[in-house]
Amino acid sequence: MDADVIIVGAGLSGLVAAEQLTSQGRKVALVDQESAANLGGQAYWSFGGLFLVNSPEQRRLRVKDSFELAWSDWQASAGFDRLEDEDSWAVRWARAYVEFAAGEKRSWIDARGIKLTPVVGWAERGALRADGHGNSVPRFHVAWGTGTGVVGPFVRSAERAADAGLLRFYHRHQVDELIVQDGAVTGVRGSVLKDDPSPRGVASNRETTGSFELTAQAVIVTSGGIGADHDLVRQYWPPRLGTPPQNMITGVPAHVDGRMLAISAAAGARIVNRDRMWHYTEGVRNWDPVWPGHAIRILPGPSSMWFDALGRRLPDACLPGYDTLGTLKYLRTTPDIAGYDHSWFVLTQKILEKEFALSGSEQNPDITSGSRKAVLRNRIFGKGAPAPVEAFKRHGADFVVAATLDDLVAKMNGLTDEPLLDVGELRRQIVARDLQVDNPYSKDAQVQGIHNSRRFLGDRLSRTATPHRILDPQAGPLIGVKLHILTRKSLGGIQTDLDSRVLGTGGQPISGLYAAGEAAGFGGGGVHGYNALEGTFLGGCLFSGRQAGRAAAQAVS
Repeated sequence: MDADVIIVGAGLSGLVAAEQLTSQGRKVALVDQESAANLGGQAYWSFGGLFLVNSPEQRRLRVKDSFELAWSDWQASAGFDRLEDEDSWAVRWARAYVEFAAGEKRSWIDARGIKLTPVVGWAERGALRADGHGNSVPRFHVAWGTGTGVVGPFVRSAERAADAGLLRFYHRHQVDELIVQDGAVTGVRGSVLKDDPSPRGVASNRETTGSFELTAQAVIVTSGGIGADHDLVRQYWPPRLGTPPQNMITGVPAHVDGRMLAISAAAGARIVNRDRMWHYTEGVRNWDPVWPGHAIRILPGPSSMWFDALGRRLPDACLPGYDTLGTLKYLRTTPDIAGYDHSWFVLTQKILEKEFALSGSEQNPDITSGSRKAVLRNRIFGKGAPAPVEAFKRHGADFVVAATLDDLVAKMNGLTDEPLLDVGELRRQIVARDLQVDNPYSKDAQVQGIHNSRRFLGDRLSRTATPHRILDPQAGPLIGVKLHILTRKSLGGIQTDLDSRVLGTGGQPISGLYAAGEAAGFGGGGVHGYNALEGTFLGGCLFSGRQAGRAAAQAVS
């Protein structure tokens, strides 16, 4: 045997599994098609959001949360409806994960040096019903260091294990086959790729220089999802979300290609819930891209007005920060706009400065650096927008700025093949909304949401602008942002039991084969069901990687 356990994929879940194995003295071969520069995978680029329930950070902000409330939110959002089949393990994983988030998770990450910022975000506020999708309370905890702060402890653990002779890195090794003998997975075969000096995230070459074969008592697949392969996204795009966009932008590096799903299936693994996926509707093209089609998601506060491609305000609950897939479904299934691949934010400079954040470790240098002073200066007491946001406003191809609505709409129409927006109709809708902000109450659901948001101290300090009229010149200039569909996550994947053992087509575990992270639908083949509550992707990698590593360590003892 070349190792006790082979891990395929050096992203977050693979690194967590490696930590669990090496801490118990097991020898690990960590195999990845990318170079050492890409340790941590997609998670490195993330905003570092973690879903926690009844945390000290929440309690300090007077947020009353509980396992019961969080589990109610999760079930309402997930909508598990394949309980006898594809969801049979996913629902058990979901309950176990919410128990983890409400219990051990906070102390477990703290013991590994992952520290949290004091402000809790309120992501995915939901469908405006107590029994519908969404977070009832703020639960989005951002790690100091963003994604780098979550990944870093496990990278350092792997490097220490390598120095101790317990782990060996196989960079630029692309797995093409799982070796199966007498019904058990005993190793991997694949291609050795040519060295590539490209920086982290940049698409690397696929030139082969040889082949390899490794054997072990167990293999853990932690290879990620399909977000960078638009053909696969379109292949599995569900009819319930309408037609896939002709043009999408990419929120993940090129190596997130989903190759190991088909390779695992060829070895007998059952792939479930392929029609469940998570793509954002607030994507903008990166003016300084790293990978092909590199795009960034705007993390919006509640105040920007959202219009479809024809200039009509989106209905409730298609509001900024509320219901990601509900908004995607509306944009892709409404007949007269489904042929367009964009929508619009209209906002003021005042809203931009207070409410706009950009997803990504590189877009949040103050939090990524861990500088408390920089965060206070930039986000609480500072004047103007954070520098990365201002850079997108100045250089981004999807941003237009004007002093008047007439000029703004003319510039917005200049970003499309034909002028689709009527300034008079936009003005009518904006004026109607503006008339609602003079009172602390309103019949407008979005304005109600703004007032609700400002009752939460965290949002009032850093994420929600003081209510004002969009057409107030003192709040300007006006800003228009063309929004695209941004690919991101697979919510389905390899079906696993609660020990992360991969299940075959007959429902029985395949000896020696485990899976974790996005490749396993973050646990069980789809822990989120149809909808995610945010902060649950990194957390799902932590939890499922931990489960896989612990179970494999016990199995090979």
